[in-house]
Amino acid sequence: MIKVASIKYLSGHCLRATFSDGMAGDYDFSAIVGEGGPMAEPLRDPVFFARVFLEDGALTWPNGFDAAPGWLRREIEAAGALSRDAAA
Repeated sequence: MIKVASIKYLSGHCLRATFSDGMAGDYDFSAIVGEGGPMAEPLRDPVFFARVFLEDGALTWPNGFDAAPGWLRREIEAAGALSRDAAA
């Protein structure tokens, strides 16, 4: 099972995820944050968004919002942004 091994806040609502198999990519969460709803609302603040952390290989924020690693990888891959992490 692929997990997110590390996460780096880039800016705004963009993150760089490195997966447990050494692949990595950037993802912009702006569209998700813009959808609204009580769980996404706090993530609109870039300072709060930057507080992302990993819990069991999934991106998680202090309010309980999370993103499954498989979903994130598919999104990055579909955007053509998945590549071998140079640091791996």
